[in-house]
Amino acid sequence: MFKVIKDFIKKETVLSAAAVLAVLSAFIVHPDSQYVSYINFRVLAILTGLMIVMEGFKKLGVFARIASTLLFHVKTDTGIGLILIGLCFIFSMFITNDVALITFVPLTIETLKRSGRMKHLIHIVVMQTAAANLGSMMTPVGNPQNLYLYDLMQMEVTDFVLLMLPLTAISAGLIFLIFGCWNKASAIKAAKIGRRDPSDKNDVCRVDPDNESTENNTGHISGRYILLYTILFVFNLLTVFDVVKYWIPLAVTVIAIFITDRKTLIKVDYSLIFIFIAFFIFVGNMGRIPEFSSLLASAVKGREMGIAILSSQVISNVPAALLLSGFTDDYRALLYGVDIGGLGTLIASMASLISYKYVAVENKDLRLKYLLRFTVVNIMLLIPLYILGRFLL
Repeated sequence: MFKVIKDFIKKETVLSAAAVLAVLSAFIVHPDSQYVSYINFRVLAILTGLMIVMEGFKKLGVFARIASTLLFHVKTDTGIGLILIGLCFIFSMFITNDVALITFVPLTIETLKRSGRMKHLIHIVVMQTAAANLGSMMTPVGNPQNLYLYDLMQMEVTDFVLLMLPLTAISAGLIFLIFGCWNKASAIKAAKIGRRDPSDKNDVCRVDPDNESTENNTGHISGRYILLYTILFVFNLLTVFDVVKYWIPLAVTVIAIFITDRKTLIKVDYSLIFIFIAFFIFVGNMGRIPEFSSLLASAVKGREMGIAILSSQVISNVPAALLLSGFTDDYRALLYGVDIGGLGTLIASMASLISYKYVAVENKDLRLKYLLRFTVVNIMLLIPLYILGRFLL
């Protein structure tokens, strides 16, 4: 029994910590009718619906197939890297940063293996991770903290996109600048050494889009299922635009997938939903303790962006958004802080752990080198984006 609990805590560290905080706070503020008011059911419904749809798309290998088609005729190292990084940046805006990494990092590993370019693995995956975390800033559905804060801000989608456009655009420039400089430095180093890495092939990247699957990016993709998930995706977005009540798309999605593809419902990682619920309870209870509420509110006031960035480094940006939102009404500064705060440590954005795990499984000897490169690149991005964020505020 102890081993089961230990394994669960190791696997779901953030959820476990959130649950402990919620339970402890319940001893201070005993459960009552106000607990229901803590929960933002609209956010949970939208998030759940989108998670189910994205799991379906991932299972079908739709995005991997698109990537394979783009990569099929690419011949250069730079071209391959730009496409793989760009895919994470663009797609994360619509399919979330974690789904983008779950989709494209395995494809990257396979692509680099087949084309003899594994020496580029660490840098490309590091840049993909940064691209997914920063590209997802652009839209309300790009990541969980955006969806949550977008709901609190009560603004139009177009206004949200315009708000995040400067940060996102500069992020794209910085990402590709760092990648380009690294590529150039590698080429100069190779020229000075006077020899070419035997693994550095200039042939076509041979990832055949016709060999992609449904489960493992190889096989036939069912047009019927693609159409179904596309319709459900659009239907769920209608809730984001306040066209339909939040519970309708969720109910339709669950029923439709239960009837047609129920295995997808089982594969969805619902831990994020329970993390949200636990933090809703904790923040709601803390807000009812005058001493704690006033203390944290005074500490956060006027420092939302900086505190959000620092908090994200320790507890990750989603919990930071949930926690700090209860003690400030400057949601714009908080939004900038938690999105930029996804850079930095490996746990600043939980999506970053996805990439790390893929690289560690591929070659455990690369773990330290990956962490070092990841940290350096993230700092190189975080500092200028923090300065820009302060300027924009």
